[in-house]
Amino acid sequence: MKIFLGYFLLVGLAAWFVLTIFVDEVKPGVRQAMENTLVDTANVLASLASNEVKTGTIQTGNFSQAIKQYLSNPNTANIWGVHKDSTDYRIYITNTQGIVIYDSANIALGHDYSRWNDVYLTLRGKYGVRSSPVVAGDEHGDSIMYIAAPIKDGKKIIGSLTVAKPNRTLLPFIERAQLKIMRWGLLLFVLSLAIGMLFTWRFTRAIHRLRDYAIAVAQGKKASNPSSSNDELAELANAMQSMRHELDGKQHVQDAIHQITHELKSPITAIQAASELMSPDMPAADQQRFLGNIQTQSLRLQKMIQNILGLAALEHQQQLAHRTSVHMKDLITDQMQLLKDKASKRGIQFELLASDDGIFEGDRFLLSQAINNLLENALDFSPNQSTIIIQLEREQNHLVLSIKDQGSGIPEFAIDKIFDKFYSLPRPEYSTSAGQKSTGLGLNFVKEVVLLHGGTLTVGNAQEGGAKATITF
Repeated sequence: MKIFLGYFLLVGLAAWFVLTIFVDEVKPGVRQAMENTLVDTANVLASLASNEVKTGTIQTGNFSQAIKQYLSNPNTANIWGVHKDSTDYRIYITNTQGIVIYDSANIALGHDYSRWNDVYLTLRGKYGVRSSPVVAGDEHGDSIMYIAAPIKDGKKIIGSLTVAKPNRTLLPFIERAQLKIMRWGLLLFVLSLAIGMLFTWRFTRAIHRLRDYAIAVAQGKKASNPSSSNDELAELANAMQSMRHELDGKQHVQDAIHQITHELKSPITAIQAASELMSPDMPAADQQRFLGNIQTQSLRLQKMIQNILGLAALEHQQQLAHRTSVHMKDLITDQMQLLKDKASKRGIQFELLASDDGIFEGDRFLLSQAINNLLENALDFSPNQSTIIIQLEREQNHLVLSIKDQGSGIPEFAIDKIFDKFYSLPRPEYSTSAGQKSTGLGLNFVKEVVLLHGGTLTVGNAQEGGAKATITF
């Protein structure tokens, strides 16, 4: 805004300065043009009147008659929109002493005009010109321009002829020119203002995108590096992206170390305890039980490490690297087939209700892992001989996938914790892994996959009982 205001101030001052000069120059410019025309007119008329001045017949000769005819029959004209229907010239002639011997207006015949500059200078062989107010002493009122030319007999000056024209006759032209300048100046000012606003809007929009990107990063959201046509802003965006990668990498390392250190304690302690208690002399059944415990905890360790690494990679990823056309209905069917044997052992069935093929752009591999996680969760918490209902439908421009089991649902105390890393509820007694906990990373993994696809994930209890997970793309 400061840049815009500064630009606006500069444009405003420049426009005011230029307009002031132009407007102020219009009036003298027009008058100079009129003076140039009057000089030619005075010289032509002086040449026409020279013979009659020399013979003393200027009052009754052809020159006088022609001027009378001109004054009595004014021509009408439309000059660039200005209507003219009157005669504006006054012509008077003086002898060598400056006495008026002819006056087209008949107001100064016999008067001594020798003291006026137009006559005084012309009779002395100089350029004679003056501008006098219509009302004597009124310097701010209308004025009349007088242009004189010498009347010659050969090279001898025998008198002067003056052509007078009121400056008010130029006023319509001056006002029209000033008005046109003001209009174009205002248009230029408005265009400059619009260009300044457009420039400022484009510049601040790019800055706002950088700001929103920084805020999204600070809040841990998925955000793409904003692009900009401005070289400096593009460099700044790339620098922020590089900084983010560096900081994210360090943060992920620290988080992973803390999480792994905390979560690996339980299985390592169990393995260590089992290995210490085992001895060659203990019964074979006990040895088998301890060996099974070591194997179970080892598998848990392996799965936990894989999940931590996979989740860390997802959290670090800001956008999908591989997009293809995904048929969600087929993808869900494939995951149901993979878990069919595990479900049939407990008499659990999958029921898919799909009103849409669910075609959209995404990463098939990540989506299959996410759906597999949700289906396994539903299996672990579903009672035997129950049904897991999977529903896929399109609501306007949203694709909605829901997976619902018929278990006991999520306890009230766990509702706010289910997305926390390493938080897991013990499997119910009817599950094949009764009493055991998972790595606590499955739902977090699913959430990251959904976020990468621009969707939302909600997990809660259904009204008719059981837990329900809903993904909206």
